[in-house]
Amino acid sequence: MAREPALSTDKLKGLGVEKLAQLVLDEAERNAGFRRQVKAALAGKSGPEAIAKLIDRRLSGLARAKSFIEWDKARAFADDLHSLTDTITSELGPAAPALAIDRLLRFIATHEQVFERVDDSSGRVQDAYYQAIAATGDLAPSLTPQEADALPEKIMTALGESTHGYLADVTEAVAPHLPQDSLGRWDGDLKDAIAERQTEEAARKSDGWFYSMTSQWAKMRQILALARGDLDLLIALELKKKPHMQDTLAIAARLLEAGRSAEALEWVRKPGQRTFGKVDDGLSPDRVSLEARILDATGDKQAAQALRWRCFESRLSADILRDYLKQLPDFEDIEAEDRAHALALESAEPEMALQFFLDWPRLDLAAKLIAAHPHRWDGGDWHILPKVAGLLEHDHPVVATILYRALLDNILDRARSKAYGHGAKYLGKLTLLASEADSSRPSGMVDHATYLAKLKTAHPRKSGFWARVGDGELKEQIARAARRPVWIKDDG
Repeated sequence: MAREPALSTDKLKGLGVEKLAQLVLDEAERNAGFRRQVKAALAGKSGPEAIAKLIDRRLSGLARAKSFIEWDKARAFADDLHSLTDTITSELGPAAPALAIDRLLRFIATHEQVFERVDDSSGRVQDAYYQAIAATGDLAPSLTPQEADALPEKIMTALGESTHGYLADVTEAVAPHLPQDSLGRWDGDLKDAIAERQTEEAARKSDGWFYSMTSQWAKMRQILALARGDLDLLIALELKKKPHMQDTLAIAARLLEAGRSAEALEWVRKPGQRTFGKVDDGLSPDRVSLEARILDATGDKQAAQALRWRCFESRLSADILRDYLKQLPDFEDIEAEDRAHALALESAEPEMALQFFLDWPRLDLAAKLIAAHPHRWDGGDWHILPKVAGLLEHDHPVVATILYRALLDNILDRARSKAYGHGAKYLGKLTLLASEADSSRPSGMVDHATYLAKLKTAHPRKSGFWARVGDGELKEQIARAARRPVWIKDDG
């Protein structure tokens, strides 16, 4: 039976009006953001214009502010921005969506000025703007036809020269909710604006570098083309980009969806965008997955399967292998899966094979792979190896030991003092695994007692680490390990 929540509307109503009012008043005294929300709710009793007036004062203050926000006040500042968008959305939005969207656009237009005033490395301030953009899209369906028709002009007035990119984001949020005629006029206005601006910029080329809005406006035209269902215009605009900037996979996917498989095949095979500065070799799993689906649609299932297998051989992608196996007749998939596993175990890139076995998942084969390459694992891979070791502790203690030792050795060899706490934890794990690991360890792998002794000899000055472990505790660990048979490393 589900537990009843400690707080609920009915329970709060039971406190009575006076008690609730006092609680609200007390919290409003402590919390400036909450106080503003309460004031907006009270203003709402006088109608949407009163709420809008209250919001306008806050927006005007935000637009006028120039001082830099110190790091210790950045979180409170971001919370205040979120509170402002919440007020616009929850208090003004239901009563007057057009007025709410006007205020959201005013708020979004402050982003460039605000980002100059605050260090937003946490992303909280930017999240407030994305929240406002999403709210604009959520409110757009509530507009009257006349209000919706006027929205493109309002967006261009507020954000038409914004260099940050939010203009395209707002367009994407509202475009699905606007009348087709409005979208067509908006696209025409953008087309004219691009042509005019390009003429102006051609005359300014000798002035040095400057930011051009035309790329952002062109992106908006593609968003509008999608909303209008005009795939040919979308493609024509994509072709105007430089080849390495074209999103070939997105166009191919749209063409496949539209049943235009032959054209989709041409697009998916174009070089297209680069990944981290490298040209795609045609075997990236995303590209292959799409191209294989296109080949299936054209009826060339044999070529599709050959492509999937070639990609798996190159990238050991679990998703690609699943697609490949789904297309095989019954019982043939079992043999193919075994062949794939054998290929991964023999891979020249064990790290990639390990990720495959984790994704499949086959922890037993992951353990076999790790054991086959005991010195391959980089203890600097702290983002994945501790998780893998944890998964293997119960059934594969020797393999878990290999990984925990790699992690601990990396920390101590590199004197990563900030990670000494993790190192102490890994040593504790090794101690717990010692009994089972020592009894089944392979030739060439030292036992736990010997490993501990070597640590002490190799890193006697790592006092920060030994303090974490506790010298007395370490001696007890060595003593406990020493009471078990000591295995002599076979160097031969």
